[in-house]
Amino acid sequence: MCGFDKDKGPGRLMTKGLTLIVVGHVNFILGAIVHGSVLRHISKPSSEISTEYTVSNIIAVTSGLLSIASGIVAILVSRNIKNVKLHVGLLVSSFLNALLSAACCIGLVMAISLTISADGSALMQGCNNTDMPINARSPISANCPFDTTRIYDTTLALWFLCTLLSAMESGLSVWCFIVGLTLRGIGPCAHTYLREQLEEDTTGRSIRNLRFDEPL
Repeated sequence: MCGFDKDKGPGRLMTKGLTLIVVGHVNFILGAIVHGSVLRHISKPSSEISTEYTVSNIIAVTSGLLSIASGIVAILVSRNIKNVKLHVGLLVSSFLNALLSAACCIGLVMAISLTISADGSALMQGCNNTDMPINARSPISANCPFDTTRIYDTTLALWFLCTLLSAMESGLSVWCFIVGLTLRGIGPCAHTYLREQLEEDTTGRSIRNLRFDEPL
């Protein structure tokens, strides 16, 4: 975590920023697929909004967008390593994204657990129920406005991927947040970068003094 230096640090920060952008895009697309193919049918205002819909779409999609923004800020900081305003932007965006991604990961785990325990009954809320309860794994046919073929397996598979991506987003954001603290001289990792800056400034002043002290 404390391996940031003036030589390799900017390159590593740019790599992490690009990774955040890619992961954020993929997570956003997966959340949109789940919403467009399955959960939009159970999110009508007249129906009960399921926990799975709220967690997997609103939080996951927002987390993906914030990860993209955090990745862009990280890339800008890597190209302008001494810009104070960008340091603050990196701290704020990475901190918020770490919290939101962690909340998204925990929420998705809960949604997966609830779906498995109920055999996907929440995924069938948009269907016209018969006299007995229907779940996604029931052999009873139901009049649904969407294709119920493999709805249970497909939704869970996409949610598992979103959970892994959210955990990755959270880890990358924590790393970027520590880098922001290091650049601002805060925290236990700050001494590494600050010491290099002081040594660089001392060397620069010594060279300038030698030039002025040279005889004409």
